[in-house]
Amino acid sequence: MKSSKLKIKASPEDIDYRPDRGIDKRQLSSLFGCEWIERGQNLIVTGPTGAGKTWLTYALGHQAIRRGHVVAYHRLPRLLEDIEIAREDGSLPKLRAQMIKSKLLILDDWGVAKISARCRQDLLEVIDDRVGNLSLAITSQMPVAEWHACIGDPTIADAILDRIVHNAHRIDLKGESMRKRLAKPDIT
Repeated sequence: MKSSKLKIKASPEDIDYRPDRGIDKRQLSSLFGCEWIERGQNLIVTGPTGAGKTWLTYALGHQAIRRGHVVAYHRLPRLLEDIEIAREDGSLPKLRAQMIKSKLLILDDWGVAKISARCRQDLLEVIDDRVGNLSLAITSQMPVAEWHACIGDPTIADAILDRIVHNAHRIDLKGESMRKRLAKPDIT
């Protein structure tokens, strides 16, 4: 559990299924069975800031761990920084080997930062290493239709998205920020 870097203790039992959130209870029930992970499929969770994308992937990550799967969580901008550092200090093969050990790799905050040419190639390698056997769960504020432009280079974007999207379950969360909803009013 500790090596997964899941910071929040989220569980399937605590999901808010209000109708305005866009959550299909049957779909989530199926996803919590973890068969998609065993089949090496992906998950894409999109929605506005605060809609609960990260929390939901944490809950799925915790469930995968309960089922015996190794899980790793990374914010995509930080992962790309870590890859750049690892390339510089010669530890990139070790970092890639660590990521391959996880049956589920959660990439949070897809599309919040520009991706450099070198990072696009690195991202393609990370994703390509997972195709067919290992799963990705990606969260993004951007709809999938905008990912191509976000990645930049059309050829690499095609390669990345082809490896992710066609083998992915999708959840599009809706509604106001859960942080705002759960915040306690300041009483002074």
